[in-house]
Amino acid sequence: MSEFRQNLATKEWVILSPERSKRPNDLVKELEEKPVLPPHRDDCPFCTGNEDRTEPPVLVIPESGNWQVRVVANKYAALKKDLDITRTRNGWFLKAEGYGVAEVVIEHPRHNTTLALMTDAEVANVFRAYRRRQAAVSALDRINLVTIFRNHGARAGTSLDHPHSQIIATPIVPPHVRSPLEQAVMHFDEYGSCVYCDMVSEELRQRERVIIETDNFVAFCPFAARSPFECRVYPKRHTASYLSITDAEIIELAPLVRNLIARLHYGLKDPDYNYIIRSAPVGDHDTRHLHWYMVVLPKVSTPAGFEIGSGIYINTLPPEVSAEYLRKVKIDR
Repeated sequence: MSEFRQNLATKEWVILSPERSKRPNDLVKELEEKPVLPPHRDDCPFCTGNEDRTEPPVLVIPESGNWQVRVVANKYAALKKDLDITRTRNGWFLKAEGYGVAEVVIEHPRHNTTLALMTDAEVANVFRAYRRRQAAVSALDRINLVTIFRNHGARAGTSLDHPHSQIIATPIVPPHVRSPLEQAVMHFDEYGSCVYCDMVSEELRQRERVIIETDNFVAFCPFAARSPFECRVYPKRHTASYLSITDAEIIELAPLVRNLIARLHYGLKDPDYNYIIRSAPVGDHDTRHLHWYMVVLPKVSTPAGFEIGSGIYINTLPPEVSAEYLRKVKIDR
């Protein structure tokens, strides 16, 4: 039976319509196997030996010896740091130059790996790079929002196979981000609590959508998931910004994320996916009503006209079923 479900934090609605779908195993059978990649490509700008094909690094981990992670300016960025942010009128319309920061986090020297196949220590280096670069970029006067994200596979929007993620910082906090923040404020004003903390507590109480839990983090398929196998990762500790993650928490987060991505990798034939770290805008790092988290969206379904027109997503696989399937996936380690 179909039903509406509401996202507690954003107030957005989804429709669960399981009778329109197949069983998870049938859905997985329809996914295509990815081609086998070589460990190195001479024409890949991110491979070792080709470092001169990128912009000079703004961060290298480790600082000496063979690099594990390199962060470089995006050579083909849509935003540039040398532009103006002054907003001007064009009749009734508003515009500004494309000021911002766009960086690429090259996650590993090997071309044919991914987070699912890296070691926990290698994944931890990626998350350390995120924190250091978010801190550096947030310190720029005109930056108001830093978005960290990963596009894996062509359907997710990537054009290079080499393992990498991106950091884009803008002077604008768009409505897509601002609206959930305003909902969080209203929840705090009404109940005196962080809506995300309340959501995590309820998911842990119900437990049927939890995939992985550690002392300080939990990964689950959310109650109002928009698509099959959508996952979230939340810190249990209330904290508005990813900037506040500690060294010990990174060491704990890295294997959880690697484990989660590995379950997608082995259970869904290495699907294309996006993940995003949603963190408080610059200046809101200590607020009581916000909470940073990760969204992981496998590209196993495509929004159609109704979703685009209404903003109400139709999910044909209940998150309880998605979570149960992912919990049962056997991974190599």
